[in-house]
Amino acid sequence: MADTESKPDADAAESMRAAGSAMAEQGAQLGLTILSQAEANTQEAFRAMRAAAQASDLNEVMRIQSDYLRDQGARSMSQAREVSEMIAQFGRNAIGQMIGRG
Repeated sequence: MADTESKPDADAAESMRAAGSAMAEQGAQLGLTILSQAEANTQEAFRAMRAAAQASDLNEVMRIQSDYLRDQGARSMSQAREVSEMIAQFGRNAIGQMIGRG
């Protein structure tokens, strides 16, 4: 009887261990994605600052700033969507691992 009780416990522990390992790997992927996004945002900001520094008049500076803000807004929405999708997928994967479908 002890063998039949320990098997489900061992299976549950292994499922939790596998889920934890997968979550750690996915957390690292998420961190790298966020780091890449931050790098891209910084590069775009410096690109806009360089362009503004080389502008010939105030109207050009204003256009550069407006373009940067519009593009950054779109980039931020896209990046937030990407991170949200990753987190949702990680959650689905973790639950699948814990219930034995992963």
